[in-house]
Amino acid sequence: MSTAPSPRPFEVSRIIIVMGVTSSGKSSIGEAIARHFDVPFLDGDQYHPDANVEKMRAGTPLTDEDRWPWLETLGTALHEAAEQKGRAIGACSALKRAYRDYLVEKAGEPILFVYLDGSRDLIASRMAKRQHHFMPTSLLDSQFATLERLQPDENHFSVSIEPSLREITETILAKIS
Repeated sequence: MSTAPSPRPFEVSRIIIVMGVTSSGKSSIGEAIARHFDVPFLDGDQYHPDANVEKMRAGTPLTDEDRWPWLETLGTALHEAAEQKGRAIGACSALKRAYRDYLVEKAGEPILFVYLDGSRDLIASRMAKRQHHFMPTSLLDSQFATLERLQPDENHFSVSIEPSLREITETILAKIS
């Protein structure tokens, strides 16, 4: 019998954010979950100001100062969408603990973070296949350098991105349904 403490169980919230580094599948999986529940899906990429998009397109990592207004807008929009439909699903990198805490603060309510966990090599291979996205492969290392793993006191669970999109989505839905 193990004496290790059990991990804190997550709590399903009205707002669920699918998170992880670029090209981990946040948008595709978030959209699938939102379709399943027939609720709004808010892709964090759509909330970046033009200046952020241009920086990333040029291969320049965003700073915290670049991210705060974006996170505020997204957190508020997720809350408003959940108010209208009872639930909202978002996709956002949410790489640092401070960003996740700020999203919760701006949403004004708990958020369940679903972390899409994958190796750098797997994600790099997916990035190489992407078409028409502003995030260049050169920024992948900065994404992993910025990533702060979720802590036991955060409302979250992790899912491997190695299975198919359908399998990942089914795993998530089984956990939150």
